[in-house]
Amino acid sequence: MNRIRERIENKFAAAARLFYRHNIITLLVLAIFTGVLLSQLPNLTLDTSTEGFLHDQDPDLLAYNDFRDQFGNTEMVIVAVKSKDIFAPEFLEKLKKLHVELRDNVPYVDDINSLINARSTRGDGDRLIVEDLLENWPKTPEELAAVKERALANPLYKNMLISEKGDFTAIVLQTQAYSSQGEEGVDDILAGFTEDTTEQKERIYLTDAETSEVVEAVTSIVDTYRAPDFEIYVAGGPVVTDFLKKAMMKDMRKFMLLVGLTIGTFLFLMFRRVSAVFLPLLVVAFSLLSTLALMAVFGTPIKLPTQILPSFLMAVGVGDSVHILAIFFHRFRKNKGDKAEAVEYAVGHSGLAVFMTSLTTAGGLLSFSTADVAPIADLGIYAAAGVMLALLYTIVLLPSLLALIPLKERKEKTAQKTTSRLDNILSSIGHIATGNPKAILVVTALIFIVSIVGITQIKFSHDVVRWYKQDSPIRIASETIDEEMRGSIALEIILDTGKVNGLYDPDLLQRIDNSVGYIEQLHKGKIFAGKAWSITTILKEIHQALNENRPEFYAIPDNPDLIPQEFLLFENSGSDDLEDVTDSQFSKARFTIKVPFQDAVAYTDFIQTVNEHFQQNFPELKITTTGMTSIIFQTMARVIRSMAKSYAIALVVITALMILLIGKLRTGVLSMVPNLFPIFLTLGIMGWFQVPLDLFTMLVGSISIGLAVDDTIHFMHNFRRYFEQSGDAKQAVMETLHSTGRAMLITTCVLSLGFFVFMFASMNNLVNFGWLTGFTIITALLADYFIAPALMVLVNRKK
Repeated sequence: MNRIRERIENKFAAAARLFYRHNIITLLVLAIFTGVLLSQLPNLTLDTSTEGFLHDQDPDLLAYNDFRDQFGNTEMVIVAVKSKDIFAPEFLEKLKKLHVELRDNVPYVDDINSLINARSTRGDGDRLIVEDLLENWPKTPEELAAVKERALANPLYKNMLISEKGDFTAIVLQTQAYSSQGEEGVDDILAGFTEDTTEQKERIYLTDAETSEVVEAVTSIVDTYRAPDFEIYVAGGPVVTDFLKKAMMKDMRKFMLLVGLTIGTFLFLMFRRVSAVFLPLLVVAFSLLSTLALMAVFGTPIKLPTQILPSFLMAVGVGDSVHILAIFFHRFRKNKGDKAEAVEYAVGHSGLAVFMTSLTTAGGLLSFSTADVAPIADLGIYAAAGVMLALLYTIVLLPSLLALIPLKERKEKTAQKTTSRLDNILSSIGHIATGNPKAILVVTALIFIVSIVGITQIKFSHDVVRWYKQDSPIRIASETIDEEMRGSIALEIILDTGKVNGLYDPDLLQRIDNSVGYIEQLHKGKIFAGKAWSITTILKEIHQALNENRPEFYAIPDNPDLIPQEFLLFENSGSDDLEDVTDSQFSKARFTIKVPFQDAVAYTDFIQTVNEHFQQNFPELKITTTGMTSIIFQTMARVIRSMAKSYAIALVVITALMILLIGKLRTGVLSMVPNLFPIFLTLGIMGWFQVPLDLFTMLVGSISIGLAVDDTIHFMHNFRRYFEQSGDAKQAVMETLHSTGRAMLITTCVLSLGFFVFMFASMNNLVNFGWLTGFTIITALLADYFIAPALMVLVNRKK
């Protein structure tokens, strides 16, 4: 095994010598390779949609797509307006202007509803009249009072258009299901043809960019209407995700700048050389841009979790360069300015360790690639690719550039002054670790036990609205609308009879209507049904209107012959609202439940109760639960499963790599103790301090275990070398700390600071992710400074 390692190290040294001597050709080939990749960067896209969390062939996504094909989009933009009197003439006039301007100027809107055009169904003798509530604008106080009475008496308006307190009213915009991309001029081209050829090609659903246009248009129009007596709140699924995307893009730019400045400053303070700043940052820049270009090549958009990818690669990619440069500058100073020999020695000395650390980091990240959640899988694949690209650029680019860059030889006295304090600190750590190994391991065991207790108290969460700070306008708007209008998103149930005119059955319709009443009373923890409606809502309106508008006839007709007749009368009235709740064959019924935008985990009991209710009360029907709420819930459930699976995969892969590198089974397994210690400690802290395990904090473990093992590999790699030379474990520990210990400290500082910058994020979830990951990386260094030496001293007897 030792001979194999020596051969590999000699190969790395030979490669460095080759790249150093043929630097121009090497740089030219690397430039061509990088240039081809970077040419694809303009094709990189961004997708923050909820459905983007699922894989293309995911059954839940396919069911949602079927729903959209039949009934349109479920996404609602809710504009809620507060006033002391929402039926005051001045208020209604202003509301009408806002309604008209939104209708005429917001793109990609399929439908818009408010008090201005709310459906009002009434009878006039034998005639069924379906018109807008304010189709005939009230001109007298008496007419206005009649409109108010009709509105307040209509059950459909409650918690949909009018709040229970009567001080809020809403304008609800329903976005289109399909994108307009590629359809410009289609209507003109196909004019006069009876066959609709556009249906023969696959339609593109409304894109993320088009949704952003909707939100931007709504917010810009609404801002011109805000007034003390006309308070406006804008929320809904598209609004929350659009604000999330904007915050994400802003934070990405800020993080990349902060990480770059932090890394550059710290590298200069440690090395006191401009080249030691320029070279690692150049490696990181090429690695990052090449990774993003790979995403563009394979058509993978940047999604919510993958927004951490640029900052992550910047922080991680610099580690390889630091380990090589730390040995290079030490050797360069020692051999009095022989760059070629210093480059060859540095790459030969640390090349294998750097290669193994890249493999373990990539292995930890690749554990995400099997995740059921699409962006988590993307993060695992492309972050791992970025780590390996960073390795490639480090091994190839550094020797080539060092050959061309002039370096001044620093005086030995100056170098000694800058490192003496660090040497003293490392010596003290070495003496403590090797002098008290049993005490250190006892303390470690106690911390493990306390951490495990904390882990049992961890709570899962996926609460997008609460990711925003408390004073965030979108959070205030969402919480206000959820409270006053009883919900801002929808859960959809499809009841499929499987036969034509299956919905003409009075018993079935009565059971659906009973379900509306049951669901509207349903309350599970934080989750409640603010509103529920289905095809029975329209049928009861029709039946009441055809029976002299008497309230007691707001019910399902007992006579089965009346049902198709009443539906036919409604269709002949000119309204197309039936298309929103059933298909053309009256075989499927859409059942919509309006719910608040709350923690997806809190929906577990609610959705389970809803599903059980429909399965028990409609055993003869095919029941499908879909909509954004269902997708969010399914996403979080998959995240939890992915987390457990990724942790297990990462542990197995990294343990195997450690055993392979060290060459001894027992030592390789023991080396995982300092790697697992920071993970358990961080998870324990999350449990004790009630930090939720969400879409981002769940990444801490798998990312950190891949990073934490890097220092362990460097420590074990060098400890093995020095122990074989001296046969004394204590001496080997001291020599390891004084050589690779410096580089471990530098990379830990760079990595932790690179993640700590996430604490400046505008969203709480990223703040938690930043400090937890940074803390884990620091504790990983402490574990390698104390726990690893203690284990090696106890296991390896003096020869």
